[in-house]
Amino acid sequence: MNSTTLQAKPRSVKGKSAAGRLRREGWVPAVVYGQGKPGRDVQLNAHDFLMTLRRHRSENMIVDLVIEGEAAPAKVMLKALQHDPLNGRVIHADFCEVSMTKRIEVEVPITLVGEAYGVLNEGGILEHVLRMLPVRCLATDIVEEFTLDVSGLHVGESCHIRDMQIDTTKYEIEDDLGQVVATIAAPRKEAAAETEEGAEEAAGPEVMTETKAAEKAAAEAAEGKEKSKK
Repeated sequence: MNSTTLQAKPRSVKGKSAAGRLRREGWVPAVVYGQGKPGRDVQLNAHDFLMTLRRHRSENMIVDLVIEGEAAPAKVMLKALQHDPLNGRVIHADFCEVSMTKRIEVEVPITLVGEAYGVLNEGGILEHVLRMLPVRCLATDIVEEFTLDVSGLHVGESCHIRDMQIDTTKYEIEDDLGQVVATIAAPRKEAAAETEEGAEEAAGPEVMTETKAAEKAAAEAAEGKEKSKK
């Protein structure tokens, strides 16, 4: 995990009007929650914070937050962002202090790599079933993504969590190892043909029944005419 430093200033003003004034002046109001300590109100330079967010692809952003007036930076994780519903701008952030010696639970994105054989040569469709993997690890071991090679998959085959190359000495996996991460579905034409065939088989007995009923009715009508002639 690369170390990132973010500057902040203590924030004494509160309330909607004060927060709006800060934003107009180029600041983002934020709160830093400590372990067993009350939250601290701070403000971040909006431009610097936006640049920091752009450099991190993962949601698990950990930074060294340098708060003006404090002797040492705080190691914090970004927990929540609030956006303006009209223009999408970040208007508030929540951080949580993290321990460097205790494991924390995070969700890491799963990226599929490679060209699946079943897609290239069999017309299959790659389905990415599980996109986030919850794990417990040290803050220093957090990665932006886990990768899974799907190049060997054929139609009808799947890859599971247990197939991923994950260092279990660093990461405690929270999900069932048998859970499917990716699978190659049958081609759509083949699936549609099977559906139509099944529908025809299901409709077969009903068609035969209607036909027999019609034949019986015609026979009874003909028999009735013969009796009336007599």
